[in-house]
Amino acid sequence: MRDRERIKYVLDNTEILAEPEDLISTSKKTTLHYFVLAEPYYLEEFPEEGPETKVREGKITWEKPKLLTPDYMINMDGFSSEAKKAMQMISRNNPDLAALMYKMNYRKESIRTFTVSKNIENCSRAIEENMNSGEDSIYVIIQGVDELWDVSLMKFIQGLMIKSAYKSQMPYYEEKGYLSTDEKGYSVVTRNLEGLPIAASEEIEKMFQKVKKGDEDPSRLKQELDRWGVFKSYQDRFFALFKEE
Repeated sequence: MRDRERIKYVLDNTEILAEPEDLISTSKKTTLHYFVLAEPYYLEEFPEEGPETKVREGKITWEKPKLLTPDYMINMDGFSSEAKKAMQMISRNNPDLAALMYKMNYRKESIRTFTVSKNIENCSRAIEENMNSGEDSIYVIIQGVDELWDVSLMKFIQGLMIKSAYKSQMPYYEEKGYLSTDEKGYSVVTRNLEGLPIAASEEIEKMFQKVKKGDEDPSRLKQELDRWGVFKSYQDRFFALFKEE
């Protein structure tokens, strides 16, 4: 309970000082340059040593987002058996759940941690001026808490991903015909006659073409077919890839 209270404290005391206007792209990689500023924890006992601000700088890169359904999620690696059971229970009630799940794979790269002899406000202003004169157009400056600074970063990341899903990705997928609206007004995944989401069907076709050209590892195509549970439907085409002409 104590840990939960600490996390709640950090979340409540996280402030976004400068955030990007851009959302996560629907068609390409997106890289965010982040700065998390915090007052060093030791200044609580020795305030006379300030002002000081500890800065964590890094980058987060998202791969191109991918529309997922709960059934697909169940077949992905990295989930506990309990999590998969919970997902199955949810999927049973609403197969598309289209609380739409997006495969927003991202990686975090820490660049450096340093301390400056300025308060947070002045430090933020200096970073913003420097970033505005550079090439990185997508950046965020966050005021967090020293010991759990990555909780503050995760709060922003989660908010950006949700905002991107609703303001960017969902309209994009609706326009492409990958999503539609049911009688209750909820977004649902558009499927082909075989029950496979159209978005997945088109992605699989692209992967087949890449394998033929030698631009994709066949094992990744097999893995994708297995995750959607459609390998039997595609197995003749898959094995034909290895036949000599």
